[in-house]
Amino acid sequence: MKRIYLSPPHMSGLEQQYVQSAFDSNWIAPLGPNVDAFEQEFCAATSAPHALALSSGTAALHLSLIVLGVQPGDEVVVSTLTFSASVNPIIYQGAKPVFIDSETASWNMDPNLLADFLSARAQRNRLPKAVILVHLYGQSADIDPILALCNQYGIPLIEDAAEALGASYRGKAPGVFGKAGIFSFNGNKIITTSGGGMLVSDDKSFIVHARKLSTQSRDPAPHYQHSEIGYNYRMSNILAGVGRGQLQLLAERVAARRANFEFYHKALANLSGVQFMPEAEWGLHNRWLTVLTINPAQFGADREQVRLALEADNIEARPVWKPMHMQPVFAPYESVGGQVAESFFRHGLCLPSGSSLTRGEQQRVVDVIHAVHQGV
Repeated sequence: MKRIYLSPPHMSGLEQQYVQSAFDSNWIAPLGPNVDAFEQEFCAATSAPHALALSSGTAALHLSLIVLGVQPGDEVVVSTLTFSASVNPIIYQGAKPVFIDSETASWNMDPNLLADFLSARAQRNRLPKAVILVHLYGQSADIDPILALCNQYGIPLIEDAAEALGASYRGKAPGVFGKAGIFSFNGNKIITTSGGGMLVSDDKSFIVHARKLSTQSRDPAPHYQHSEIGYNYRMSNILAGVGRGQLQLLAERVAARRANFEFYHKALANLSGVQFMPEAEWGLHNRWLTVLTINPAQFGADREQVRLALEADNIEARPVWKPMHMQPVFAPYESVGGQVAESFFRHGLCLPSGSSLTRGEQQRVVDVIHAVHQGV
């Protein structure tokens, strides 16, 4: 059987004209007209005041921490239920992550646990340098109470919206509320540039500084002069052309993934022991991935048995992110709570969710899950 992938790239054909323009103009190196236009068009799509196209979402997060002055020994609070790229840049800076557990309404950072943690740290005069809030699987966290806490204690908020482009929180795009927002255009994301990312902020000076850092921190001089360490983090003009074509169809891509979810929900929600990741009342879930949990006592099989059955039919499915506080590399660092995220990992499964997925392919997925449930 043809392999069904979890979230493959979905090209529209619109990308080709922008890539061709890069070849026609010989703008092959990083930077160029497509990069400038992609930044402008991304601002228009998200209502972000300023944007910087970069080589990855990880680069965007790393530059954010540098601009905010995160130093060795500083603490940075971060959601525990996420991919390691949300945490690695903290380590790049020699800082220490503190992991915060999830709540059940959106599966994102629990504002109550964050409030308790910050209150305790304030009493000891040991507030963290920043908070990184992840918007998981295409759903916004509950930003308002978390932003209020950050403002109360004078802590900058960085939003990791790598998975949440096209989602909304109270009518606005997640990623534009904090001091900085980061987005990813990796090959599995809702739109892709093959590899790439975007950093946004309402602070022009923040983006200006990050832009300098991203181009090896070259000072304004006719010769090469550097007064701070820089990085090679800019986006290619060719890849920006791919992003421009992809961005035009963002609304359609979100609609397709939400339709995937509706199909799965209709076909599987009545199975005992199956529950889907909810859509929180505060916004629109882009359903980048359709995610469900399986209670083995009620379903008759556990998440891993279902995943292996899908794999046997050449269908890619993946467990929910293993929480960061459970990762061996991050074992030395502090964690607040963790049981909720651990439960999502233990029982959660991500189903194939690409915007090019056919209903026939989805039916294959559904048939395998029904067969496992029935013990076939």
